[in-house]
Amino acid sequence: MKERDSESFESLSQVLPNTSNSARMIQMSMANSGSAAPAPAGQDHLDRSKWLLDCPEPPSPWQELKTQVKESYLTKAKKFKSLRKQPLPKRILFILQAVFPIFGWCRNYKLTMFKNDLMAGLTLASLCIPQSIGYATLAKLDPQYGLYTSVVPPLIYALMGTSREIAIGPVAVVSLLVSSMLQKLIDPETDPLGYKKLVLTTTFFAGIFQASFGIFRLGFLVDFLSHAAIVGFMGGAAIVIGLQQLKGLLGITNFTTNTDIVSVLRAVWRSCHQQWSPHTFILGCSFLSFILITRFIGKKNKKLFWLPAIAPLISVVVSTLMVFLTKADEHGVKTVKHIKGGLNPISINDLEFNTPHLGHIAKIGLIVAIVALTEAIAVGRSFAGIKGYRLDGNKEMVAIGFMNVIGSFTSCYAATGSFSRTAVNFAAGCETAMSNIVMAVTVFVALECLTRLLYYTPIAILASIILSALPGLIDIDEAIHIWKIDKLDFLALIGAFFGVLFGSVEIGLLVAVVISFAKIILISIRPGIETLGRMPGTDTFADTDQYPMSVKTPGVLIFRVKSALLCFANASSIEERIMGWIRQEEEGDENTKSNAKRNILFVVFDMSNLINVDTSGITALVELHNNLIQNGVELVIVNPKWTVIHKLNQTKFISKIGGKVYLTIGEAVDACFGLKV
Repeated sequence: MKERDSESFESLSQVLPNTSNSARMIQMSMANSGSAAPAPAGQDHLDRSKWLLDCPEPPSPWQELKTQVKESYLTKAKKFKSLRKQPLPKRILFILQAVFPIFGWCRNYKLTMFKNDLMAGLTLASLCIPQSIGYATLAKLDPQYGLYTSVVPPLIYALMGTSREIAIGPVAVVSLLVSSMLQKLIDPETDPLGYKKLVLTTTFFAGIFQASFGIFRLGFLVDFLSHAAIVGFMGGAAIVIGLQQLKGLLGITNFTTNTDIVSVLRAVWRSCHQQWSPHTFILGCSFLSFILITRFIGKKNKKLFWLPAIAPLISVVVSTLMVFLTKADEHGVKTVKHIKGGLNPISINDLEFNTPHLGHIAKIGLIVAIVALTEAIAVGRSFAGIKGYRLDGNKEMVAIGFMNVIGSFTSCYAATGSFSRTAVNFAAGCETAMSNIVMAVTVFVALECLTRLLYYTPIAILASIILSALPGLIDIDEAIHIWKIDKLDFLALIGAFFGVLFGSVEIGLLVAVVISFAKIILISIRPGIETLGRMPGTDTFADTDQYPMSVKTPGVLIFRVKSALLCFANASSIEERIMGWIRQEEEGDENTKSNAKRNILFVVFDMSNLINVDTSGITALVELHNNLIQNGVELVIVNPKWTVIHKLNQTKFISKIGGKVYLTIGEAVDACFGLKV
């Protein structure tokens, strides 16, 4: 390369010969072969820049929305059109399979599969019956409502759901949500009938929201509760549920309706100094120890998976016999007493739409819908991944929504997929959703024939069964993993955990969502900005902090924004930081060993990360360009996306910077080199 007069250009020429090695090799080969020399490199750059500047107009937001809707429903529409040529029976079968997946898998159902599902369903029922009674009491409802919820919703899900392993029924977290929020509207102790009506109405709204999410493909709303927030929320809820079970475990009569840890511990402390039942405590702790020991044995020996599954039922049977034979109910041991049996009563007339609390009920229904969907889909996807099939999220939402809507008509409260029961179902070798049908039929038989036998069942046993299920909700290993991976995610986890623990369930959820949104806003307002340098021996430009061996180009500052948007939230911040970097480069870096000054001639803005820019972002770019011009520096942009280049063209920003737009950073640096020449 020829010698240059300018000192800055000499430093440029030391680095830039590698930028066009391939072009010079072509020139040499063509010269040796006697061919004509190619067009100048700058001309090639201009031609390629026209590809960016002359691109067609991008689709409008309305067109993009229409395209997404078409893509979502076009495939199904084509299938329906192709069905017109099919005979009527096939058309009916296809529609039935689309709405009710059971018509798909039952065609290949075999006797061996039914044997596995029968075993799994019976094992599931043995765990479900005592848990359902306990969760109903946690929801401040009569015990039979937990059993009702284990009959109709599993049957509806078996018809409409796509998961083969998920076990449907009442769960601890949803039961706590329902009771903690609705008892603020109506006291279940003084007005149990009014409270029951609010619970059923909340279940109806939850089902409507869930079905709507699936029908209109709004599943992204469930993602507002991040994985970290759910882990923290579950952990806090587990501790709150456990503390509330001290009422049944100690045989306490008067207890607080608050759910925060301070109120619960204060109530326990006062009750322990007044009246509690040592017999109840000993009985409950004994069977709690039995259930936990069987669970430990089941984990050690996978063949004994059935032992922890039937341990709760064994506890109920044995403790009921003990109370009946010893007449312990006459010595302070509280029992369940009367449980109404029979088929689920119709409850359509119990739905309250004229209540002044309707707005609050709808809000509670939305919260219950999101939490229930989050748990169910997380459980279903985890076990579907193990079995190697894909879970249809939208169909799951529709199935869970419809089962809750129909459940609200049949005296059921909000149901969802239970992780503990799904794990038992999976371990028992279930093949299809038939295990849910077997479980529902078994629970129905229990409602018809066995409810009178539960009269002497001690409440302490139900508390023990709920307490035994809580350790699975507290995932310390996952919390540690989240701490190692992302500190802001861990902050959302801690916020949800302490919000539930010291506030209430809704406060915990609100804190988790606020922290998650704050994380997004923080990243948007203060996005990372990386300076780029050339990797030795390549035409690749990379972050100089991540790759210390990368070489900065003398006279050129290359940067990239770690954000998909250049908008009102971050535009001013980005502009200020870039100008600060230029001043720092020209004054010399005090942190380096040699405070060498760099004469910045060009600023190259790599826009490959940006997918959109708003008016504030364009205004910031204009101000950046004006400030750079005043300092004798030129602005160059690289690889703007379709929407970005369209908006920059519309605002005539490209003409303001002299059309300095290039496809790659290498071309931009070569062009800067040519401009300097």
